[in-house]
Amino acid sequence: MAVLKVIEVLANSDKGWEDAAKQAVEQASKSVKNIKSVYINEQSATVKDGKLDNYRVNVKITFEVK
Repeated sequence: MAVLKVIEVLANSDKGWEDAAKQAVEQASKSVKNIKSVYINEQSATVKDGKLDNYRVNVKITFEVK
């Protein structure tokens, strides 16, 4: 039986939501090992001059505890 733990991470990107999620996983993997999955919990963005400016994601990252 595996023991899994979930952490919540907030990340942002000026490129898009997918890039923000990718950065969240890359940053978390610096201190968390055995990441198994990511769940995009929430997406938002800021608007500047009528255009999307900064993309934000709230993700839940699941990893196995050994």
